[in-house]
Amino acid sequence: MPLYECVFIARNDVSQQQVDLIADGLTTIITDMGGEVKKREYWGLRGLAYKVKKNRKGHYMLLGIDAPAPAIHEMERQLGLNEDVLREMTTRIEELNPEEPSAILAKRGDDRDRERGFRGPKPAGRFGSGRGRERGDEREEFRARPRDDMDMMGGMDDDR
Repeated sequence: MPLYECVFIARNDVSQQQVDLIADGLTTIITDMGGEVKKREYWGLRGLAYKVKKNRKGHYMLLGIDAPAPAIHEMERQLGLNEDVLREMTTRIEELNPEEPSAILAKRGDDRDRERGFRGPKPAGRFGSGRGRERGDEREEFRARPRDDMDMMGGMDDDR
């Protein structure tokens, strides 16, 4: 039988248990029609790239399925009818490894293992990159002029 991966996104305001119930319903549909769900991963509540039906976040679930095409069509039909499901995508794949975590979960594990201590040298401060200092202030209009007391008096050294 062909192998498929199905990812669906459930609404933000449903609980994780309700998402599991949706996945259980899909599992019974697949098994009743002669297929098998070999992999099941809950990816958690994640942010969406854009609003979908007024939702900014959604519960992501991945199912690895080994089933005939009519079972997949029925599963997709049921997902389309469910009001709690925002989006679903089913793709046919060449091989399915149920023991190995998906790329999403593998990436999440890498992020948690990384040390949060030293983050490298500090960049230059915001005051170190002034406009005038980069050019060297060699232009005449930026140079300070010497102050002359006589200029201030308006040339009062004349006898009138």
